[in-house]
Amino acid sequence: MIPLSATMKRVSRPTRATSSAKKRHSSKNARAPSANSSGQIRIIGGQWRGRKLPVLNAEGLRPTTDRNKETLFNWLMPNVNNARCLDVFAGSGGLGLEALSRYASHCDFIELDKQAATQLKSNLTLVNASNTAATGVHQGDALNILRGISDAPYDIIFVDPPFAKGLVAPTLAAIVDNNLVQSGSVIYLEHESTLVTPSLPAHWNIIKDKQTSALRYMLIEVN
Repeated sequence: MIPLSATMKRVSRPTRATSSAKKRHSSKNARAPSANSSGQIRIIGGQWRGRKLPVLNAEGLRPTTDRNKETLFNWLMPNVNNARCLDVFAGSGGLGLEALSRYASHCDFIELDKQAATQLKSNLTLVNASNTAATGVHQGDALNILRGISDAPYDIIFVDPPFAKGLVAPTLAAIVDNNLVQSGSVIYLEHESTLVTPSLPAHWNIIKDKQTSALRYMLIEVN
């Protein structure tokens, strides 16, 4: 069981092959980006498939490969349509945007970096997300924001914190403490392969699980 008294991205994805999506390291000690530099994410499925969107290209960003996104959203195929989603360490917002493209009805994004949060808001406008779904971008510390982000549980929560920051257990504990999931909800969790996954509540079950030399990622179902 996750200690509910645990103390308090962005990014848990290691640099790998060329990728279309990047996530921001939501940590105050991330190094500053190069001035005016930018990169791109590409949405790989759904109504915005193939759409490329600008994101900050900065130290502390790690690529999200299309292969990993394809695996994840194959896992989530039965869950995404009309789902309420939360992208906890949003960065570029690649996972939340992918969910919205696949007809999720709502997505909240949490991002520490002000510039990344501003860019995310701009990208939601570019794809006219507000015309098809409810969205919210919350700039600040994720563990603080989780305390009051919603009065209703989410169907899907993406948890992809930065490596080696001790954020996995506290984030999962915050989800429990603040009743952000219910029976039938699923949580996508990704962390470095060297980290032992924290003990989960008895009614949480890992239903999909993959590991590479650099990371472990899984889908957890709440019963």
